[in-house]
Parts: sequence; structure tokens; C-alpha cells
Amino acid sequence: MPLLEGKTALITGASKGIGRAVAMRFAEEGANVAFTYLSSVEKGQALENELAAKGVKAKGYRSDASNFQAAEELINGVVADFGGIDVLINNAGITRDNLLMRMSEESWDEIMNVNLKSCFNTVKASTRTFMKQRSGSIINMSSVVGVKGNAGQGNYAASKAGIIGFSKSVALELGSRGIRCNVVAPGFIETEMTEQLDEKTVQSWRDAIPLKRGGKPEDVAAACVFLGSEMSAYISGQVIQVDGGMLT
Repeated sequence: MPLLEGKTALITGASKGIGRAVAMRFAEEGANVAFTYLSSVEKGQALENELAAKGVKAKGYRSDASNFQAAEELINGVVADFGGIDVLINNAGITRDNLLMRMSEESWDEIMNVNLKSCFNTVKASTRTFMKQRSGSIINMSSVVGVKGNAGQGNYAASKAGIIGFSKSVALELGSRGIRCNVVAPGFIETEMTEQLDEKTVQSWRDAIPLKRGGKPEDVAAACVFLGSEMSAYISGQVIQVDGGMLT
């Protein structure tokens, strides 16, 4: 039997990369999938069709999770359309890299809103539903950069570290209601974004990883399936690094 049969998952920022791989894998495991996209309208519509072709209910929502009101409307819409939410995956995120000396206030604020505040918005908006059900799995996407920091990514690292602290607090607060909250921290994952980088640079990164390769979006999706399913029923408040041993 598929691991997520009959569950409903909401995945933010799912039109490409890791989010898209998570949505596809969840559908393959029998989950009904609600997902958000913002700018990639065509990709969002194409994904909805691909997911539905796997025999599950699927719906894309054009929504900005960093907007408090929009996040509330999104959760209400998903509950109305699907009858509930079992798994919430906060995947939406951006980078605005720069050295601290050159970083603008706007770059800091934008990263905090999109990466960190969006987690607060969707988790807060879905808490009532989870508490009523007395169940739910929240998976927040951080990064190895949120665990160890990275030069030139002070804003991104702070937002991703904030996600870890927030998630551990949520796990403590909501655990008595049967709600779990965990973090997935990907390392170097090869996506459309990394394809634009110089091959020599990418190879040097691969060489520095104990498993000697970059990760695939599917590697991250597999960790999310584990945390969304009953296989991880007694796991909460944890950070799972999907990084090939990079931070060992």
C-alpha cells in the first residue's frame, strides 16, 4: 500500500525544483496534493495536470505565503477543497546573496518575509485544523546553511536558522495534540538553478561532499515522504540533513 494513501498534503513553492519533486513523489505515494506557486503560472498549471494524471486529487493555488492574509485564505481554501490537511510542507524560499557590507535592508527584509515569515503564516493558519483532527505533520524546509552559516548569505542563513528554532518550538507546543513538526535541511542539491553555474565550480563542490555527488530533488522528496508518513510517527522536533554527509 502507498505510504501516503488518503492523506492531503499542502506544499508551498512547488512549481519547480525541490518542491516539484516533493509534489510528484507525494502523488506517487497516494497523497492528494495541494500546492502553491507565485510567478511560474504555466509551470503550476502543468504540474496540476501531471499530478492529476497519477490518479490523485490535485490543485494549484497562486498564493504568496509571505502575506499573512493570503496564507490564511490559502489554508481555508485547501480545507474547503480537500476536506482537511494532513501534511504541510513549507518549501517556498528565495536567495538574495551578498556580503554583509553590501547587503541592503530590502534584501534582508525580503528574505525574512519569504523564507521565515511564510512558515509562521501557514503553520499558524493551519494549526486550528490540525488541532481539531488531533493529527498532522509539519515539515519546514531549512538548509545546511541554516545549521553552519555561509559567507555572503547572512540573510539566507539567518532565515533558515530561524526556521529550525521556530520548528522546534512548534513541536514542543503542539505535540500534546498529536501534531509533529520537523525540519529538512538540504545540502547541495542540483536543480535548474545550479545548471547555470560553471561546471568546474560545481564539480569542486561535489568533490568536497563525502558521497562525492550533488543531491537530487528526489533525495529531499524521499525524506519528506518519511516525515509525512506514519513511518515517522514518533519523530518530532528534529532536523534531518539531506546533504551527502557534508556536515558530519
